[in-house]
Amino acid sequence: MRLKSEIWVKAYLRRCTVNGASGVVARHGDDDAGAIFIKILRADSMAAVFAPAPAGLDDADIDRRWVSRFDAGFVSEAEAETLLKREANFDSDVWIVEIEDREGRNFLGDELME
Repeated sequence: MRLKSEIWVKAYLRRCTVNGASGVVARHGDDDAGAIFIKILRADSMAAVFAPAPAGLDDADIDRRWVSRFDAGFVSEAEAETLLKREANFDSDVWIVEIEDREGRNFLGDELME
């Protein structure tokens, strides 16, 4: 059984804070099952975006798994914002979590799919 989106986001923000990064919920989605997008912002204003892995990949339908939305990893913040705005227009229940970390760490660990 997958954690509710709201609980997962709170735990993720806590994980980031404990590791020295700051994070905010930029867009609050559906508390129970809203898709979560994570934007990582480095000190050089480059950003990465992680999105939910497609259903059916490994345990993505049971546990939350993440994929990078950009092949290059980090792109300009404007490019990342364009993608996130498009996602929010497509799905009104989407969450957007923004993490500022000088080194660009994502804190997703084993949940990140290559």
